[in-house]
Amino acid sequence: MKIGIVGPAHPYKGGGARHTTELAHRLAAGGHDVRIESWRAQYPARLYPGQQTADEGAKFTHTRRRLAWYRPDGWLAAGRRLRGADLVVFVLLTPIQVPPYLLMLAILGRRTRTVVLCHNVLPHERRPGDRTLVRALLRRAGAALVHSADEQAAARDLAPRLRSAVAALPPHHLPVISTKRSVPPGPGIHLVFFGIVRPYKGLDILLRALAEAPPELTLTVAGEFWGGTAETRQLITGLGLTSRVTLRPGYLPAGQVAGLFAAADALVMPYRGGTASQNAQLAFAHGVPVIATRAGAIAEHVVDGVNGLVAEPGDIADLARVLRELCEPGAVDKLRAGVEVPDPEPSWQAYLAALLTVCPATRA
Repeated sequence: MKIGIVGPAHPYKGGGARHTTELAHRLAAGGHDVRIESWRAQYPARLYPGQQTADEGAKFTHTRRRLAWYRPDGWLAAGRRLRGADLVVFVLLTPIQVPPYLLMLAILGRRTRTVVLCHNVLPHERRPGDRTLVRALLRRAGAALVHSADEQAAARDLAPRLRSAVAALPPHHLPVISTKRSVPPGPGIHLVFFGIVRPYKGLDILLRALAEAPPELTLTVAGEFWGGTAETRQLITGLGLTSRVTLRPGYLPAGQVAGLFAAADALVMPYRGGTASQNAQLAFAHGVPVIATRAGAIAEHVVDGVNGLVAEPGDIADLARVLRELCEPGAVDKLRAGVEVPDPEPSWQAYLAALLTVCPATRA
């Protein structure tokens, strides 16, 4: 089958781009003729001032990087190139992508199978017009693939007649690492918060909970800060945590991730809300237990008391309770022993099957 994928791919960094690239590789390995229509300018730099690309991971050979948010003629050309495809997958990460996708859908017409792959049906931090844009996209597309039941409900709310399927987000590019700790444990218990720092991820909640937790707990925050670090540093100082919290702002290259997790006793994901994340699987691949909240599918792979601990989203007191539980004698060793290295193959097989079957072969 000829398959076109429209979305960010290598060398864009971030989970969405890595997922698109891995998806293309796996579809091609399954015998499909796959082409990616990717971006050279996905949105205005003011909306994301951080580093947008990183030459890491395995690029997909048949990738065309010509789309730009300010060039409708490029959207038109991409739509025309996709006309011969049997299936076109539109990767939705932000409503800013919707106008180009709508134009391409208009060019493709109703005879081409189309699926919107929703990393987020609606963004975590919404702007005026987001619902209107996504509603227009979902009502025009042939089907949607989402990563949780909550996201399916959100899609159906916007487009009640839309065909949709739920498939758990499979891990991509996980390292092959033993769960045996490669760095001897130091004094105290060391936590890691990893990834882009945005309000919905709840770093402020974690810091407030840490202030109520035993002093033996320390924290490293490694990732890019949307909006800078000034507010976070002020909160750390105000909570009296300057000796317990280390900030490593900026993009962390793939080669440094193993070292970060090797020194960690637990990854903390204190999300207020969310759909799905690869970070828990990444931690497990490094043999590190996870503390997560029940927001969306964030804690989907975390078994409370076995390979991690679970708290209620947005609840400082409950997260502090979990942190105190982690400090109990033998707790870290018990959780580390319960971590299993994820096997990506079964989840990828289920994911590809859902993607390829959610949209019927012919459309009315």
